[in-house]
Amino acid sequence: MADRKNNETTSWNADEVRRQQTQRKQRKKMRRTRFWAIYCAGVVLGSCLLAGLGWLMVNDVCALNKAPLTATVEIEKGDSVGQIASKLKKAGIIKYKLLFVITSPLFHAKDTIQPGSYELNTDMDYNCIIDSMQQGSSVAGTVKVTIPEGYSVQETIQLLADSDVSNVEDLTEAAKNHVFDYTFVDNENLGSITRLEGFLFPDTYEFFHKEDAVSALDRLLSNFQTRVSGELLTDIENSQYSLREIVTLASIIEKEAIGDDEERANISSVFYNRLSGDNSEIGTALQSDATIYYALHIAGMDDTQFSTDLDSPYNTYKHGGLPAGPICNPSLSSIKAAVHPSDTGYYYFAYGKDGVSHFFRTYDEHLAFVNSDMYAPD
Repeated sequence: MADRKNNETTSWNADEVRRQQTQRKQRKKMRRTRFWAIYCAGVVLGSCLLAGLGWLMVNDVCALNKAPLTATVEIEKGDSVGQIASKLKKAGIIKYKLLFVITSPLFHAKDTIQPGSYELNTDMDYNCIIDSMQQGSSVAGTVKVTIPEGYSVQETIQLLADSDVSNVEDLTEAAKNHVFDYTFVDNENLGSITRLEGFLFPDTYEFFHKEDAVSALDRLLSNFQTRVSGELLTDIENSQYSLREIVTLASIIEKEAIGDDEERANISSVFYNRLSGDNSEIGTALQSDATIYYALHIAGMDDTQFSTDLDSPYNTYKHGGLPAGPICNPSLSSIKAAVHPSDTGYYYFAYGKDGVSHFFRTYDEHLAFVNSDMYAPD
């Protein structure tokens, strides 16, 4: 009897174990099934999210399905790609700043983008946006400005402002205080526009409307560096005067000249002869009226206040030698004349009614001409 009960118990225990084992296997199978179902769902969902995100990114890079928008973006000198991306995002031209920064090397943004004011729109892909932000682009509005030979910094600033390149306030501030990366610019004594006098090269330029003031002035300075180079620069370096002194002399020649290059070279010879100090009657005084008029202008005074006794370091009647600095932005012809004067014995010159300058070796000759009917006063 006991044996039969034991057998029945053993049989029941074996069945229970098998049943539990079966349940455990079923639960494991169900868990595996759920895991794979969740995993597959996650992969599908992740793929959909990545695909959606990728599509949004492609839309931004390739300008697909964007709402129509046109905006003007101002790029300043020194702006990083990140700063440019921020401006583009703020203007609504792009959606993803980080994406623009990451992809920018593919489109050579760092080397391509230049300062200026650009009209951009949401139909442009990243490559087109970057290509459009450079000088000469047809996308941004431009204006051609001819800066006459002999214009002062003050006159140049006013001309640029009148031409809608920038405004007087920003241009004046840049001229006074921006540190330009040129050896010939005085970056030690900030605060006056006269530090750029002589170096804003007169020429015809194409500017952007509402261009950054620093960029606009930098273009003129860069042109000076390009034009005053090579053999001409070597001749200046081999002369008895510094570059600034040559430009100062050239600026006076520019304001005094009314004719051709031969006349400029003769005027240059007058000043060279005076600077030598060989004439005891006049010493080293250049006695140029143009330097006094410049002194009046930078002091905010009227031409009617002209006086050879004016207290100014630019007064070449009162002070011997060259004035404190250039009095205008001279032409290349005047710079060349300042480097290569004619070999003459002239110490004086005056304008005639015949439209040319007349040159003299002595004061008596000069005075006789001034008192004649041929003389044409300023």
